Amino acid sequence: MTNEKNVIINEKAPTDLLRSDFYYDLPEELIAQHPMDKRDESRLMVLSREKGSIDHKHFYDIIDYLRDGDVLVINDSKVIPARIYGHAENRPDAPLELLLLRQRDLDTWECLVKPGKRAKLGMKPVFGDGILEGEIIEITDEGNRIIKFTYDKEKYENIYNVLNMIGMMPLPPYITERLEDNNRYQTVYAREEGSAAAPTAGLHFTPELLEKIKAKGVAIAPVMLHVGLGTFRPVKEDRIDAHVMHTEFFSVSKESAELINSRRAAGGRVICVGTTSCRTLESASEANGTVKAMSGDTGIFIYPGYKFKAVDALITNFHLPESTLIMLISAFYDKEKIMEAYKHAVDEKYRFFSFGDAMFIQ
Repeated sequence: MTNEKNVIINEKAPTDLLRSDFYYDLPEELIAQHPMDKRDESRLMVLSREKGSIDHKHFYDIIDYLRDGDVLVINDSKVIPARIYGHAENRPDAPLELLLLRQRDLDTWECLVKPGKRAKLGMKPVFGDGILEGEIIEITDEGNRIIKFTYDKEKYENIYNVLNMIGMMPLPPYITERLEDNNRYQTVYAREEGSAAAPTAGLHFTPELLEKIKAKGVAIAPVMLHVGLGTFRPVKEDRIDAHVMHTEFFSVSKESAELINSRRAAGGRVICVGTTSCRTLESASEANGTVKAMSGDTGIFIYPGYKFKAVDALITNFHLPESTLIMLISAFYDKEKIMEAYKHAVDEKYRFFSFGDAMFIQ
C-alpha cells in the first residue's frame, strides 16, 4: 500500500448552486434520539435512478436488492470515546472539556477544547484523576489545539485503553437523550479505532444479515475512513463551491482494491455503505474507476456536477439540511429528485440522522 503525502481534493467544478438549494424543513420530532431495538428493522427508502421510483421497505429487505456478483464496500473504522473531561494542571476549579478530533501520531491529537480561552499554548490539562495528562503544543489556524498526551504505557499500553476507561462517546449535538449501550453507536464490523463519529449507514447491519448477504454471492470489501466531526460542520458560504472541505484519513488495502476491481470487471456493482465509503473509493480511484490500494488524507468535496468513477449504488442515512452529505447524494442521483424524496420522507414520518432510517439509491 502506498502512502499518499498530499491531501486528495477533487478539482471543484464551477456551479451556481447555493447552500439554500439543499434546505428542507424537518420537524424536530423526526430526529431519531435512539437506535431501533433491532438494527435491521429500521425503514428503508429505495430510490431507483433508472425508473425514478420510490419504494418503502425495511432495512432487512436490502438483501432483495443485492445481486450475486455485487460487492458491498463498508467502512470498518471504529468510534473512540473521544469526549473527555478534566481541568487545568493544579486547577480543579478550572474545568475543561476535550474532544479528540484527529490523530497526528499515537499520542498527539488535534482537539477541540472548551472553554477555549483557558487552552493557551503550553497549558497542561489533567484528565481522569491524573490517569491522562497532556500539553498544548500548537494552536491551529482553525483554533483547535494540538495536544501531546502522556500516561503509564506499562499499565495501559496505548491511549485507546485509557480513553475506554475515562472517555464518553461523542454523540452528535442533535442527539440529546442518553445512550444506554455505547455499542449501538458502533457498526457490528467496526475494527480500527480512530473515528470521532460513526459511519452511520452501517449501523443498520446485523451479523445475521451480513451472513445472508454473503450467502447470496455478494462480496464484502472493508475500507477505512476515520470520520471527523468536520462531517457535521455546516456549510457557511452561500455558494457551495466556496466551501472548504475538512480532511480525513483513509486507507484501502490491496486485498479490498483487488476484490472491488475484480467484481466490477466481471459485471458486478460496487455498492457503498455510507458517504464515508463513497468518499474513500472516489479518492482512491483512477479516472476509469479502477480502485488503487493506498492511504492518505482526503478532502474530496462531492456536489452536483461531480462525475462518479467507482460507485454504482449507495446505502445512506437521511442527512442534515444544507450539509455536504445531502450535497453528495444529490450529486449521485439528481438534486430535485433527492429533495423530493426527502419531502416524501418527512411526510411519511421517517426517522432522520445518525440513529434514523436508511435510503438505498440504485
